[in-house]
Amino acid sequence: MAELLIPRSLDYRGAREKGRGQTCSQGGPSTAATVDNGRPSASDRAMEENPSAPLLIVWHSRTGASEALARAAFDGAREAGDENAARLLRAEDAGAADLETAGGYLFVCPENLGALSGEMKAMFDRTYYALLGRIEGRPYATIIAAGSAGQGAQAQLDRIVTGWRLRRVTDSLIANLGAQTPQQIMAAKTVDAVVLKQARDIGLTLGTGLNLGVF
Repeated sequence: MAELLIPRSLDYRGAREKGRGQTCSQGGPSTAATVDNGRPSASDRAMEENPSAPLLIVWHSRTGASEALARAAFDGAREAGDENAARLLRAEDAGAADLETAGGYLFVCPENLGALSGEMKAMFDRTYYALLGRIEGRPYATIIAAGSAGQGAQAQLDRIVTGWRLRRVTDSLIANLGAQTPQQIMAAKTVDAVVLKQARDIGLTLGTGLNLGVF
């Protein structure tokens, strides 16, 4: 399970470190199947149509990696509670009401040109001002899929949610996929099982914390 950062009022270990994160580079053959990036299937809609779920996973994916990571985290969150523990929602479909009804958040997207992907940034643009002062103190975590860096998108996202006064409760995950050439960048992606396990652990951590009321 990813390391749980206990809220300050409950932290018996002393002050927590700031700005920590884990960066994972894939090595060896990838074992995860490439996911379909089309419109939602019936099973996908069931994952999305659960506004009462405590954890909202907002994701955007261009070539499949972020979707695979989001789904892995979704599975982990449901391990912590039940099938209603988390909601998986595309960034393009997420609105202010979706975020306001959730108890915590996981944002999953690729880094594009050193910044958040367009659809994820557009989601924040749509919802930011409507939620000011309405979701303060709620927990969040992030997963970034990147070709070689990822820190630019990570920093941009952290700056945005600072305005909402969200609390990071577990280390970030940056999955470096090693895509460098235009052909590699645009190609459909697969994600190594080790990295998927780390994403699943983040979902499990968030799900557990929300389920136990630690957050």
